[in-house]
Amino acid sequence: MTPEQSAGQNFNGQNIALLAGQARKASDILKALSHETRLLILWLLSENEKTVSELEHLLALPQAAVSQQLARLRLDHLVSTRREGRIIHYSITDPGISAVVTSLYELLCDADERDG
Repeated sequence: MTPEQSAGQNFNGQNIALLAGQARKASDILKALSHETRLLILWLLSENEKTVSELEHLLALPQAAVSQQLARLRLDHLVSTRREGRIIHYSITDPGISAVVTSLYELLCDADERDG
């Protein structure tokens, strides 16, 4: 059934066609989160803003690799920048995204620490 066919359908009081639009947004976010380096970057940025150099050092990756993933995160509107002279600081754009990556960290990493 297409969203147009289900326009009158409801799920938990929500119109299915409207939910389909939200599902598309969620899918796009999850695609961005599905890359290991991008997820690591977002975990690090969930603590506080960082520069490319700081991320490069923490991740032990070349500057080009970090910059490439930051560019993708910017394209997906998940991170934003703040310029201070020649230095660019990156931060998570939306507190909701920060909550999602923090929840993932707690679910996966904290569980490993408890079990390990």
